[in-house]
Amino acid sequence: MAQQPDVISALSAEGAVVDRLVSGLTDEQWRMATPAPGWTIAHQIAHLAATFRLAGMAAADPDGFTALTARLGPDFNANVERALTEYLVETPSGLLARWRSEREAAEKALAAVPADQVVPWLVRPLPPGVLAMAGMMELFGHGQDIADALKVRIERTERVGFLVGFAVRTWDFGYLARGLEVPDVQLRFELTGPSGRLWEHGPADSTQRITGPAVDLCLLVTRRRHRADLALTAEGAQADQWLDIAQAYRGPAGPGRKPGQFADLG
Repeated sequence: MAQQPDVISALSAEGAVVDRLVSGLTDEQWRMATPAPGWTIAHQIAHLAATFRLAGMAAADPDGFTALTARLGPDFNANVERALTEYLVETPSGLLARWRSEREAAEKALAAVPADQVVPWLVRPLPPGVLAMAGMMELFGHGQDIADALKVRIERTERVGFLVGFAVRTWDFGYLARGLEVPDVQLRFELTGPSGRLWEHGPADSTQRITGPAVDLCLLVTRRRHRADLALTAEGAQADQWLDIAQAYRGPAGPGRKPGQFADLG
């Protein structure tokens, strides 16, 4: 059974955070636009449902996952839109129920994989705990879009430490997504969690350093805030460039968010 109780329980808790954002919404609110161009709150939950379905299949049925992903086309955005279709035909209550079901199935499937094994994934095979971190990244980013649409705040906790670890692990994705050469450098991260705890990653003697609040880093790598609106500091030219392109996913970067876009939220 599971050897990932901490990360799996964190994944479940973050799913519950997003669940609370949408569980009491009216049908009209489900159709509200979010900061992601063309996406309503329903689109955000449909995407999460489709993503968790894939994660659950990767853990429980690797051969089925491999066969499914082999049929995907080269257009990333088209693949995403197709994945949403079967969920968007649901009523809001039906979509919510399906998302809950996909989450529960994925959490159970990931928990059942031994920690030292890997499961197939879209970019490269991952240990189940790391795939759970990727799920937390999805929940953080899309949950933030929903919160921004509703003009509410999400109270972040020390669980963001898992997303910080994932962001450090995938630090090169911003370069790869843009077809840029990945520099031969090791970044140093010194980040403060919501409780005031300091999280350190990378060599202490690196001349390329990122410091600031851990939540701000998570907002940056999910591209839910522009770096100009975050309290992150870079030391070194390559660290400074990284803050411009950082992302924790391999899909197209997209336009991101504009400076000051969420000033009305305080």
